[in-house]
Amino acid sequence: MGYTREYLTRPQMKKRPWKVHPIWRGIGCIMIILVPILSYIGSVILVDMNIVESWVPSPAVLMQTVAIPILDVPVPHLYANLVATGVLILICYAGLMVLYALVYSMVGPAKLGPLDAEPVRRPPRQYYKLRR
Repeated sequence: MGYTREYLTRPQMKKRPWKVHPIWRGIGCIMIILVPILSYIGSVILVDMNIVESWVPSPAVLMQTVAIPILDVPVPHLYANLVATGVLILICYAGLMVLYALVYSMVGPAKLGPLDAEPVRRPPRQYYKLRR
């Protein structure tokens, strides 16, 4: 069997019929940066309010002051702030996913395209009972 041009060339990748608008990439990049920053600010406020109001008992290990050697600045309640930041990030991204799903279901494209056939409707399966 000889080498032919058909075997030496790679198959061409199909072009997508749609492209992501650059504004959505920019919004995604901003959200990746903005959500953790806002979550940390919110966690600082929540931890301070928790100290005043005593909503949730906090362990002493989380509430200690940590000195960051590079900045040479003590940060009060750093571990509690980081734990609360992680929880707030998860809540924010879950809320954004739910919001996106709701908006997409309202204004998104149709489930079936113009070339799709309607799904086949089958009658429910009949189960026969054994006679005794």
